[in-house]
Amino acid sequence: MTTSQSTDPVFTYIGGPTLLIEIGRVRFLTDPTFDPAGSRYAAGPVRLEKTSGPAAGPDALPVVDAVLLSHDQHLDNLDDTGRVYLTRAASVLTTVSGAGRLGGNASGLAPWESRVVRSADGTESVTVTATPARHGPPGCESAQGDVVGFCLEWAGADGAIYVSGDTVWFDGVAEVARRFRVVTAVLFLGAAVIPAKGREHLTMTAEEAVLAARVFTPSHVVPVHAEGWAHLTQGKEAVTAAFVAAGMSEQLVWLKSGRPTSLGRPAK
Repeated sequence: MTTSQSTDPVFTYIGGPTLLIEIGRVRFLTDPTFDPAGSRYAAGPVRLEKTSGPAAGPDALPVVDAVLLSHDQHLDNLDDTGRVYLTRAASVLTTVSGAGRLGGNASGLAPWESRVVRSADGTESVTVTATPARHGPPGCESAQGDVVGFCLEWAGADGAIYVSGDTVWFDGVAEVARRFRVVTAVLFLGAAVIPAKGREHLTMTAEEAVLAARVFTPSHVVPVHAEGWAHLTQGKEAVTAAFVAAGMSEQLVWLKSGRPTSLGRPAK
């Protein structure tokens, strides 16, 4: 890493799983989804419907230094317009198998593998480490495919930003807490259920988010991917209620769509 990025990270929620993260001069975008509300998709027996559009389109966003793509195989994490957007980024960090499918500027990271992402002018950098993710119950990997999360660290930071990607709570996520001091946990929630694939939830439930917050003890939990798609079964109300019941509502931060937000520095 080069210089110390003393500026607090700035988060801008675009919608669904899509979040702009600016750490000094280094910019990231998570799972790009820019198609309009009402878009419908079909892949075999699986049917998806997008119920809300993005707060901003690709043309309204700055050029990012890296897209953090948890996986490429599901349209609620990489929709049609999002796939076109990938070519605008300086790089795309994703699963090893996903990078093989995407080609071009995509690089694959296995869990615990790291990559340094530099700002366009080369003066600042962020270390990105891939983290384990499991997109559903045990044994789902053959049906759901590979998924990855990310931890972001930089010079002068008080701790890491964790981006879960599409995952349920399991030992691999718990291991992230043992390896990193996470101060901001960006959790992909929604308790997604695809009837064609069974009754099991494929992303974190509200209760799993509370468990993650207890284990990570972050200063801030930022939910994403809790709305915007018909197959998500738990939204803001359910997640908020779970954190209130656990006495942890002060940690929960719901970002306002399209509004850049700095969460401030945590107490050491």
